Amino acid sequence: MIVDTFLIVLLFSLFAFTHSFLASNKIKERLIKNIGEKIAFYRLFYNLTSIILFLAFLFLAPKPDVIIYDLHYPFDIITFVLQIISFIGLLWSLKGTDLKEFSGIAQLMRYIKGEYKLDDGDAIYNFRVEGAYKFVRHPVYLFSILFLGFRPIMDLFYFVTFICVVIYFYIGSLFEEKKLVQKFGMMYSEYQKRVPRLIPYKIFINKWSNR
Repeated sequence: MIVDTFLIVLLFSLFAFTHSFLASNKIKERLIKNIGEKIAFYRLFYNLTSIILFLAFLFLAPKPDVIIYDLHYPFDIITFVLQIISFIGLLWSLKGTDLKEFSGIAQLMRYIKGEYKLDDGDAIYNFRVEGAYKFVRHPVYLFSILFLGFRPIMDLFYFVTFICVVIYFYIGSLFEEKKLVQKFGMMYSEYQKRVPRLIPYKIFINKWSNR
């Protein structure tokens, strides 16, 4: 079991390192210097590569027959309901997101039309403070964690992978915010002071202080 856990963590770490390395500004800046406007293809390449690497992780990682817990009625129903609520929260977080830009399709369309700008880099990033972003700076990460965590049956592979995902989301948010501070400057720094990173604790603090 220890060996299996180690291998799961190792393989996920390899995926996470590659995923983060390909997302780094240094890689993108080098590509812009070498291929210019063809950087428009990079976002789609990055997303497809990420999918392939994660599928490789799922295929190669050991899956020991060890059950951490198995919830029974009514707790399994409660967990399932919480998972649905988390999924709704995830959709709420994605509201207003340009999925074509996120996937890389919009970049290709601009390139084909001759409208792509090198200043766009691999994607156009927007500074959002509405909706779920009023409560946490990374609501997509938060609701993804909740959706993945609320599970009526938890085996060892899923549990270890889930812990790795939570850690990776947190570390990823640190690097992501460095990019956002570079891009949006004091505006984003002020936003960081007002809104928590992942846990919306200020909602409860504000309600308590208003009593």
